[in-house]
Amino acid sequence: MSSMPCNDSDTQPDWFWDLLDATDPASRDKRLQALGLQLRDGIVRTETEGSETQAQTERTFGFKWQKRDTYESAGGRARMREWLERRYGEPRTYAFLEPSSRRAIVLDAGCGAGYSALELFGDTLENVCYLGVDVSDAVDVARTRFAERGLDGAAFMQADITQLPIPDASVDAVFSEGVMHHTDSTQAALTALARKIRPGGSFMFYVYRRKGPIREFTDDYIRDRLQDVPPDEAWAALEPLSQLGQALGELDVEVEIPESIDLLQIPAGRISVQRLFYWHVFKAFYRPDMTLDEMNHINFDWYAPRNAHRQSIDEVRAWCAEAGLDIERERVEDAGITVVARKRSS
Repeated sequence: MSSMPCNDSDTQPDWFWDLLDATDPASRDKRLQALGLQLRDGIVRTETEGSETQAQTERTFGFKWQKRDTYESAGGRARMREWLERRYGEPRTYAFLEPSSRRAIVLDAGCGAGYSALELFGDTLENVCYLGVDVSDAVDVARTRFAERGLDGAAFMQADITQLPIPDASVDAVFSEGVMHHTDSTQAALTALARKIRPGGSFMFYVYRRKGPIREFTDDYIRDRLQDVPPDEAWAALEPLSQLGQALGELDVEVEIPESIDLLQIPAGRISVQRLFYWHVFKAFYRPDMTLDEMNHINFDWYAPRNAHRQSIDEVRAWCAEAGLDIERERVEDAGITVVARKRSS
């Protein structure tokens, strides 16, 4: 791609250009070109291309986040906010979100449509320099949604989070909610992002956890079947699965598993039929207060992207240690692993 003129550079705040060492408008084009970037439609975008699996994942999420009606209901946002706060804690307790003479730079690594950051951090985003980065053109949706909330001081970039063109040790916090497992390597993404954090800074992230053998097999089988079709066809192909999840949920029937089935990692106890399928056979999300499209959005998010790695807690802990991160908060659930860590000073 060719470098494009910076005639719409005023859509990015001054602190962003300072971060890229591109404060002089006269030489900005040259600086962006040197970094492998171009300014298009008011957003800085990378010129580099990733792997085919990453490109497929990019297309998938670009499609998903354009479907705003499937995730923007008041109920859906409230549920997301509650889930985020349960895992990360009350956002106002984080020092980097407090007003200060030097506004913290917060990197939302894999921001998508800005959904998680807006719901978790809310109005505290006015106190920071927010940089939303995503490999897909969902960043355009994020910019629109931030503007709708009156958060005009945010910056956005379309780039691979494993190859960010910003200096190491340049941000105060990284927030990466359910993203690093969608890169070619979860560990490589974690390591690359950790390098961008200043000593003493925070790293907040969530990654998928490995499931039992039947779920893992079925998930990979379904995901493989969806790889060679456009995102809209993958969305349609998953609708019958979402309908089955809804039907199982509406049955409202429980079964008793008398003894743990260790071979299949299924614990003993009472469980609804829908949750038995959901956790141990295939992901068919169900909530009685959600529409079918909202449930299909969640199932699509899981099955459609090619890159969707699952990991163990031992792996995540080891990766954090190797990256110079001390874990301060950890929540391990069947679905995934949430971590709040601090970058060591040495």
